[in-house]
Amino acid sequence: MAAFKLAQLKVPHVFVLLTGVILFASLATWIIPSGSYERHTIQVGSLERNVIVPDSYSETPKNYSLEGVLLTTDAEGAASPVSAQGFLSAIPRGMEAAADIIFFIFVVGGVFGILQKSGAIVSGVHSLLIRFRHSGTLLIVLLMTAIAIGGSTLGMGEEFIPLVPLFLIVSKELGYDRVFGLALVFVAAETGFAASTTNPFTVNIAQGIAELPLNSLIGFRSIFLVCALGVTLTYVLRYGARVKADRANSVMPDDPFELGDSHDAIPAFSARHGWILVSCVAIFGFILYAVQAYGWWMAEMGGGFLLMGLAAIVISGMKLKDAAGSMAKGMEEMVVAALVVGFARGVQVVLDDAMVLDTIVFFAANVLQNFSTFVAAVGMFFFQTFLNFFIPSGSGQAAVTMPIMAPLADVLGFSRQVAVFAFTCGDGLSNTIIPTSGILMAMLGLAGIPYEKWLKFMVPLFLRLSALAITFLMLMVFLDIK
Repeated sequence: MAAFKLAQLKVPHVFVLLTGVILFASLATWIIPSGSYERHTIQVGSLERNVIVPDSYSETPKNYSLEGVLLTTDAEGAASPVSAQGFLSAIPRGMEAAADIIFFIFVVGGVFGILQKSGAIVSGVHSLLIRFRHSGTLLIVLLMTAIAIGGSTLGMGEEFIPLVPLFLIVSKELGYDRVFGLALVFVAAETGFAASTTNPFTVNIAQGIAELPLNSLIGFRSIFLVCALGVTLTYVLRYGARVKADRANSVMPDDPFELGDSHDAIPAFSARHGWILVSCVAIFGFILYAVQAYGWWMAEMGGGFLLMGLAAIVISGMKLKDAAGSMAKGMEEMVVAALVVGFARGVQVVLDDAMVLDTIVFFAANVLQNFSTFVAAVGMFFFQTFLNFFIPSGSGQAAVTMPIMAPLADVLGFSRQVAVFAFTCGDGLSNTIIPTSGILMAMLGLAGIPYEKWLKFMVPLFLRLSALAITFLMLMVFLDIK
């Protein structure tokens, strides 16, 4: 029955869908009470975070007015529901708030345009496929494991967006469909992101706010990563086997899976191609190191990717005119992917405007106090999953919820590690299905996969991974893991 309903579901274009979500959130601000917690600034590693002060929530009066229906109005000591003006400006303001990520996507897309022009990527992938032509399953396991480790240890997500076309090539060459190609990169990354071991953007921030040692409980989290990756690999490989046996088993059975003419003529892999790839891997490795060691963020990482492009230009001997054209083309292919991130951020913008996010957290915490430890721990997971729809930012969600969930864990009688684990799993796993996840919607746009088709593929795996996370949560409570 569930599969039938998903098959019948028709979802509009991503921009229409997200605009509808923003409209729904705007209307909800007229009903949900407004309120806020006091906040203070703390240092978490090299980052400063504004976190809420537990037990400081106070309700804020609503400023209802006829003028406020159309225009944004301010009233001292009161919160205004989102007006028509606030709704219409939410998308531009969302783009402004997500500007660092948006421009990072454009830069990386441009650099991959240069790498594509050099022929290093396509020829490298082709050589890889030739080497593993009789062991495609091994190649898939290696690729997905490497990507999952990147998501788990370094919080990689946006960095993989420009790689979607590359993984579509891999999928097509191995005889699968475009959904399988996207799963190779996106599902692997998000599985790793959910099973955070040293992710600086989720588990490290959450543990810092919860006053736990950074990277503590890494052994338990590593076991969860192995189990989650095992579930994911099994599901993806079984799906791929069914598609390979009969294309009718694909969630997109009528899709011709054409990738255009750009990959028809594949150049032979040369020494120059090898040096380009080696230099890019070395630069990328340093970027990841600098994120941890020097606190680099989007602007600095974007500069590192530009260095990759310059290295490819010099090594390949590419003309500057060709390089500029290729960079522009690469950026053009990222337009929808980049703008989707701004649209998705618009949801959080309207909820912040009306001061209702803190209210949601306050009421959820009060509800959880009424249940047993096992039920409350699972309830934390479901709440974090729900809240991720409105705050699809791991670090942002940690700053909002962990100051409440950590002391709540003390009250309920289990370790703060349980609250952190519920947060990382709820945040990471739901990223695979929520339409407000900028990374998901951007990758779907690049892959040419309708949202409803993706849900048909992903929901069964999401439920399996959620069940695994709940099992580990209950195990943590039962064993009283600190």
